[in-house]
This record gives sequence, C-alpha cells and structure tokens, in this order.
Amino acid sequence: MGIYEFSATRINGKEVSLEEYKGDVLIIVNTASECGFTPQYEDLQKLYDRYKDKGLNILGFPCNQFGGQEPGKNEEVETFCQLNYGVSFPLFNKVDVRGTQAHPLFQYLTDQAPFTGLDKKQGDGKMMQAMLQEHHPEFMKDDSIKWNFTKFLIDRDGNVVKRFESVEAPFEMESDIEKLL
Repeated sequence: MGIYEFSATRINGKEVSLEEYKGDVLIIVNTASECGFTPQYEDLQKLYDRYKDKGLNILGFPCNQFGGQEPGKNEEVETFCQLNYGVSFPLFNKVDVRGTQAHPLFQYLTDQAPFTGLDKKQGDGKMMQAMLQEHHPEFMKDDSIKWNFTKFLIDRDGNVVKRFESVEAPFEMESDIEKLL
C-alpha cells in the first residue's frame, strides 16, 4: 500500500486520486488558519515556489480538530490562504487527521511515520510538550498527529520518508527535500 491508493477532495470540490501526484516529492500537511503555527504557510509557499519546477508539491489539508483553529468553511479557508500567504499549492477540503473519523490518508501517514517526540531543546518544543501534557495528555499516548502543521515528506515513489512535527519550521525540511529531488 502507498499514498497513491488514496483519494481526497480538493477545496474546489473535485475528488482526486493521489496518483495524480505520482513522481512528485510531496509534503502533506494538516493546516489551520487561526493557529500559532499558521505563519508556516508563508515558508511552505516559499519552499513550493523554490522547488516546484524540480518536482516538489505540497498538499494542504485544513483541520479543525486542534483548538477549533480552522472554523471557516472551505471557501473561507482558501481565500484566507491566498490573501494572507499567497498560497498556490493544492488545498483540500477540511478533514479530521486523528481519531476514529481521521481521513484514511492520515491514518496511513501516522502508521508509516510514528511520533518520535518533540525536540525539547528548542523553546517551541518545550512549550508544545507542556501544553499537550496539561491540556491534551491523551494526544501523547499514541502515534497520532499532535497539532496543526504536522508535515510528512513523501518520496517520488509515494513512500513516507519522514515526519516533521508542528514545532519544526518548514525550512528545517529543506535538506531532506533536496535529497529527494
């Protein structure tokens, strides 16, 4: 099984097979418009602009499961992303990324790239760990997505290569991306 066996609905309502992205290096990321990590949209777009001609694609999946930080309708999400961050990479309909209603793609991604912890050497990692332990200790008990802007790097064959947690900035993925292009 690989990611090409999944399909998802683009934010414009069109159902697409992920096979459409076969041969691309992908970043699959769950997003939110009202999160402290929302500015990551800007760097994701910069990565997309820098590497799209070499075969990088980014697939954004808005999600409202973490603190209700993606409350808008799909059209509002798309407008927000375009107006505030110039997002031109593909966005999909809002989905759940954890729990029993999680989109099958995200169930697969977390199976393939389990949670390995947060980098507690940096301030964001320490703060995220403390916030999760205090407010959502159940999130820490499994390999599920912990928060918005968890990023999965996929190679050209559809294999999950690496998982980057919310606290890891998009440009921290750059050397891994370059190795796959």
